[in-house]
Amino acid sequence: MRPLRVLIADPAPLQRAGLRAILTAANSPAPGTPSPEAEIVVAGEAADGVEAIELTRRLLPDVLIADLTLPRTDGLAVTRAITQASLPVRVLILTVRDSNDEILAAIAAGATGYLCKDAPREELVAAVRALAAGGAVITPTLLARILTRVAAAFPDKPDNGAARLDALTGREREVLVHVARGRTNAEIADRLRVSETTVKTHVGHVLTKLRLRDRTQAVVLAYETGLITPGT
Repeated sequence: MRPLRVLIADPAPLQRAGLRAILTAANSPAPGTPSPEAEIVVAGEAADGVEAIELTRRLLPDVLIADLTLPRTDGLAVTRAITQASLPVRVLILTVRDSNDEILAAIAAGATGYLCKDAPREELVAAVRALAAGGAVITPTLLARILTRVAAAFPDKPDNGAARLDALTGREREVLVHVARGRTNAEIADRLRVSETTVKTHVGHVLTKLRLRDRTQAVVLAYETGLITPGT
């Protein structure tokens, strides 16, 4: 199994060392328990945004973990540079800042993950693996806030984009609703009484048919088209 390669971009040496230790420790399962998951390898570290962009282009890691407050070039600019260059690198923003505007700006720039630095280490490792597998992750408490913000931008009237949903089967629409409510593949599988692999297949079909990049865009579209509304 190919190692999962991560690049860390943070101005604080102790923070970078802590992240490296957490990611490395994730490769050591309990004694007698073989790990079916890919080994996480820290491919490099950057202390500022310019260095982060240069190393990302040179190393092409699976995931870049970046702080928003990088010197020289901030985390949003780094994310935009990676997105605009169409690099096959997923960006996870890890920061102490969690305003709605900053979260939405990060998503607009192309980030597919957003966690606060006080997140449990297990949540960080799970987020890195999810992004590398093509998923998107936002801390649940932050997701609840921005869903309300996104929904408020489309009050009471689905736009013409609702016609795009006609391409989906009934089960794919059902899966999209669960995704828009912030449920994981495992949670969706449990509710629909199907395998997690089946759910992953449905999610892939939804993204392909609707021409979406990731689950975050699927959430936005579900609210935009009126498929779900706040509180439903």
